[in-house]
Amino acid sequence: MELFITIFLVFLYFMFVFFIYKLLWRTQSCYIIAYECYKAPDDMKLDTETCGNLVLRNKNLGVGEYKFLLQSMVNAGIGEETYGPRNVIAGREESPNLSNALSEIDDIVFGTLDKLFAKTGVLPSEIDVLVVTISMISSVPSIPARVINRYKMREDVKVFNLSGMGCSASVIAVDLVNHLFQTYKNQFAIVVSSESLSPNWYVGKERSMMLPNILFRIGGCSLLLTNKRELKHRAILKLNHLVRTHVGSIDEAYGSCTRIEDDQGNCGFFLTKNLPKAAAKAVSMNLRVLAPKMLPLRELIRYSMVTYWRNKSKTSSPESGLNLKSGIDYFCIHPGGRAVIDAMGRSLGLNEYDLEPTRMALHRFGNTSAAGLWYVLSYMEAKKRLKKGDRILMISLGAGFKCNNCVWEVMKNLDDVNVWEDCIGRYPLKCTANTSFLEKYSWVNESSH
Repeated sequence: MELFITIFLVFLYFMFVFFIYKLLWRTQSCYIIAYECYKAPDDMKLDTETCGNLVLRNKNLGVGEYKFLLQSMVNAGIGEETYGPRNVIAGREESPNLSNALSEIDDIVFGTLDKLFAKTGVLPSEIDVLVVTISMISSVPSIPARVINRYKMREDVKVFNLSGMGCSASVIAVDLVNHLFQTYKNQFAIVVSSESLSPNWYVGKERSMMLPNILFRIGGCSLLLTNKRELKHRAILKLNHLVRTHVGSIDEAYGSCTRIEDDQGNCGFFLTKNLPKAAAKAVSMNLRVLAPKMLPLRELIRYSMVTYWRNKSKTSSPESGLNLKSGIDYFCIHPGGRAVIDAMGRSLGLNEYDLEPTRMALHRFGNTSAAGLWYVLSYMEAKKRLKKGDRILMISLGAGFKCNNCVWEVMKNLDDVNVWEDCIGRYPLKCTANTSFLEKYSWVNESSH
């Protein structure tokens, strides 16, 4: 009997050790070694005069539409140094072609990857996973195939081409890579995120479809990720948590941001009044899952007690919400537009210091779709804010409608000036409203033009 008990205890001991091993050692970490954001050449800048000319060139517009567009430019939080497609700047937006689109994508994708490989010393032949997220272009061969051909990658590289995922695509790509890392050890992964604007510039007169022309700009980024433990000392970020939420089963949310044709057959993005509501619901549902993972126990207990007494007394106070800053040091919010940033700041209880990186990324580079979060992160790095141990919450929103959020841990002090090198000294700006548009085109306020 005693022998049986001894054997049973030994068995339990080894089972305990086995499960601890599975828990601690089999889980593969996801690290970012480096990332590169794209900065277009100066001849692609959309300053006041160029943007004004783009508006005036559209002969389908009346005085009302001119007023709407120019006033929207003032309120969008966009500066005069963002970048637009070459075919649009040259006045060929009504007749885009595949060559224009592929040239734009090649400049972004190959430009950032060239720098990424040079910076890290990692060879293209060492890449095990390649994920490309460009929503609004489809080519044969695919964009990932163009990358593989350019850099002569291995024949067994795992390739994924994510299209139609919108502004939230880069976080989706990171989630995909993280899941692959749990199955395959000692891997290098590349994520490339951008958008195709050349063939997707709206040339009609529907107001709800004009706004993307004001907000979306040329941009992109490439990330190098790994789960190699021996490279932990080289990593700049470690993925701690990632939660994806999709509310596409709700009809109002599903239709809040769609690409359609107007009455004249012009394609563009149609934004409905349900968009803010869909975004708020998606963010709320996401944080409900993510908050317990990223916030300290004391904050969760405090929130539970406050919520209980609030419901019992039917009163509320500013302190009744979750204090995200108890577990997060910095916030990377998708720079989708000034109104989006303002709404996110109010709902999450953030101050202007918290929102500054997002506002400045929007002002300098515009809404660069899935790459936008990395321009926000690069601003923090250029300002030397990020220190070892800091935690960063990335909040991304995308059509569908979806909210994908993740928490990164900073692995070392970061101080690369990156794409902000030529202008970081001018930021932050006190005012992000571009009144130059109304000053230069004040005639729009008159009854005729």
